[in-house]
Amino acid sequence: MASEKIIKQKDEAVKRLAEDLKDTKIILLTDYRGITVEDVTKLRSELRENNAEYRVIKNNIVRRALDLNGESGLDDLLVGPTAVITSKEDYLAPAKAIYNFTKGHDFYKIKGGIIEGKVMTAEEIITLAKLPSRQELLAKLAGALLGNITKLAVALDAVREQKENA
Repeated sequence: MASEKIIKQKDEAVKRLAEDLKDTKIILLTDYRGITVEDVTKLRSELRENNAEYRVIKNNIVRRALDLNGESGLDDLLVGPTAVITSKEDYLAPAKAIYNFTKGHDFYKIKGGIIEGKVMTAEEIITLAKLPSRQELLAKLAGALLGNITKLAVALDAVREQKENA
């Protein structure tokens, strides 16, 4: 049987993790089998650039922390080696980073996660990660608006020329 000291340490770890997970925009669970330390180091670096954190935490501690926060929809995913990716600022950038990483590493898999309080499957997260970034969407919107304004200017100029000739 575990000593009271160890049990107390685990309870503290669960409480700290639960507190940390409360304010996150994304909690992403991945299976990290088959990747090298070098790959993990690159992935952690890329996630840090996107203000996200990559941690390997025991499944039982993650499960208990999620339960403490009232989020028990991921219990069935907490099997086998699990890495937890979290971000308090943005959910799209970490999802894209993990998705791009999985494309180059066959064994690395997205299990599922929670995005802004909603439990999501791996397929939903992958679909979300495939969407263009906010900046790309704004650029497309600006291009579309600029194209319409240009067409309007050409039409008004044609009307002006027609009235001058008449």
